Amino acid sequence: QVQLVESGGGLVQAGGSLRLSCAASGRTFSTYTMGWFRQAPGKEREFVASITWNGGSTYYANSVKGRFTISRDNAKNTVSLQMNSLKPEDTAVYYCNAERDLLKVWGQGTQVTVSS
Repeated sequence: QVQLVESGGGLVQAGGSLRLSCAASGRTFSTYTMGWFRQAPGKEREFVASITWNGGSTYYANSVKGRFTISRDNAKNTVSLQMNSLKPEDTAVYYCNAERDLLKVWGQGTQVTVSS
C-alpha cells in the first residue's frame, strides 16, 4: 500500500498559479489511479481531477476544466496538479488520492488559499 504526502499549497492572489505535488512511497505506485480532491470549509470533499495508471487518460471536474492539469511521473512516484487562473472559490484543502480495486489511500492534505 502506498503512502502519500502532498506539498505546494499556499496563499495566492486570484488569477495566479500554484503547483501541487504528491509524493508516494512504495513500489506499486504505477498500478494506482491517482487523483486530487478538495474540501472547502463547511462543504463535502469533492473530486478535482484524476489520471489513470499510465497517464493515458485524465478527468476533470467541470469547475476546473481548462485551468488545472494533472500529470504523473511513475519513475519518480509523483503526481502533480498545475493550477492556473485560480479563483477564490478554489480555496480548500487539497488531498491526493490513490485508488486500486477497492483500496483508497489519502494524503494528509495541503491548504490552498486564493485571495480576491
